[in-house]
Amino acid sequence: MNALQIGTLLIVFAGAFGAVNHILFRLPSAIGILVVALAASICVLGLEALRPDLGVAMEMRRFVTDAEFSRTLLEGMLGLLLFAGALHVRVEDLREQAWTIALMATLGVALSVTVVGFGFHWVTGMPLLAALVFGALISPTDPVAVLGVMTEANLPKSLEAKIIGESLFNDGVGYVVFLVLAGLAFQPVGGHVVADPVGILMFFVKEVGGGALIGGVLGFLTYRVMRRIDDYPLEILLSLGLALGGYQLAVALTVSGPIMAVVAGLFIGDVGAKHGMSEQTRTHLNGFWTVIDEILNAVLFLLIGVEVFVVTLNVETISAGIATIGLALIGRLVAVALPVMLIKPFREYSRGVIPVMTWGGLKGGISVALALSLPDSDWKPLILTATFIVVVFSIIVQGLTIAPLARFLSREPASR
Repeated sequence: MNALQIGTLLIVFAGAFGAVNHILFRLPSAIGILVVALAASICVLGLEALRPDLGVAMEMRRFVTDAEFSRTLLEGMLGLLLFAGALHVRVEDLREQAWTIALMATLGVALSVTVVGFGFHWVTGMPLLAALVFGALISPTDPVAVLGVMTEANLPKSLEAKIIGESLFNDGVGYVVFLVLAGLAFQPVGGHVVADPVGILMFFVKEVGGGALIGGVLGFLTYRVMRRIDDYPLEILLSLGLALGGYQLAVALTVSGPIMAVVAGLFIGDVGAKHGMSEQTRTHLNGFWTVIDEILNAVLFLLIGVEVFVVTLNVETISAGIATIGLALIGRLVAVALPVMLIKPFREYSRGVIPVMTWGGLKGGISVALALSLPDSDWKPLILTATFIVVVFSIIVQGLTIAPLARFLSREPASR
């Protein structure tokens, strides 16, 4: 199948599954599409067990393989999704939570990678370095999943800013950690092999700092152009070019595309919206990116649901995946609790911040894409299946219960 045919089928399936969810289940849109896609995929696998001669599951596997989830997300959709998400985040809210976000996106990621990696090594017997690679790809919270769920969760603004702000930046940090560890464990992965501490530090600074610099420069230049014109279709086109072109430029310069997209989106959504656009342009630009965000989220969550066709499901991998859900939550708890305890003497936190941020640290498509990007090895099927199980649990179970949990924990204790 060619790219146009695959894209057409993805849009058709996403629309159809979204309609089924809206009519029957009425779950939040992205989660509902994932649930329906996963249920439909399991039904097809069940049909294959009963009637293997029909070949339906084989065709679906071919379709999923042709869709190239990892490449489609990391090289195509991710820049648009991150730019669209960052566009609607207030920089002032992030600035108020800057220390918390910074510590969780750096120290928190490192702690989670260590906890999950050592735990996965103990549970599966996998070589420690390979297990740490798994820890790196599953530890960062997924900004796409977080933004897709948090917009409908109605959390307190301070909590929402912490969770969303952290997710926007820790995936870029986690991606760099993943590249370093994967380059050591599965040499070479994407040409990145960094062995010495100084090289690792320089690689990290180049990826994260370079991505932020390019995002800031391109965002500023686009904003200056927007100030000189008042033509909302053209300004929307400029923002689209910034998201697509800037991401590809970052990739070409081997710096972090995700960080670039986040910084550029924050710049245009804050400075650009306040000082470079008319009210009419702001309205149309926000509407355009909201639609783009909804469509791409629908396609992404559909793709996650149908990835069940390419994972290895047996007693060993399913057992490991279920155990890994607990490991991921423990790693997330450590990643949240230590930074909060370090900062707590200097600022106030709302009630329940640690459990809510732990449970609200959703995993998503980026983790699946990174697992798929690993070279073939004896351990890749186990890593991919465990990743898939953790991501599905995170989006469906944690995504549907985070709002009730936050409401419960924010209630004032009854007076005696």
